[in-house]
Amino acid sequence: VQLQASGGGLVQAGGSLRLSCAASGRTFSIYSMGWFRQAPGKEREFVAAIMWGPDTIYYSDTVKGRFTISRDIAKNTVYLQMNSLKPEDTAVYYCAAGRPLRAGLSGRKDDYLYWGQGTQVTVSS
Repeated sequence: VQLQASGGGLVQAGGSLRLSCAASGRTFSIYSMGWFRQAPGKEREFVAAIMWGPDTIYYSDTVKGRFTISRDIAKNTVYLQMNSLKPEDTAVYYCAAGRPLRAGLSGRKDDYLYWGQGTQVTVSS
């Protein structure tokens, strides 16, 4: 599975951006898709995840209520709508395809098999 993230950019605090991640290759094997982010000098952290089949979603507490993850299975694409952006949301955002899990969705990096190249999101104050 190959993943291509896009949609990053520079936005003022309080603004919005929508990220996209297009999957190609063995897309029939996708179980879930997630978004992570990594700020300079920090660990990569979980943002949100969505099951590819059932409509099950999982958010980190830091973005819940501001970000919305969705997917278009026909287009093999997952989206991250980011509203009410804050300077602390500044990071490189990565999409990833998750491994099948009995628990469903995971916020652990090790539970994701394939990663996109990342897209930069910068929120100015």
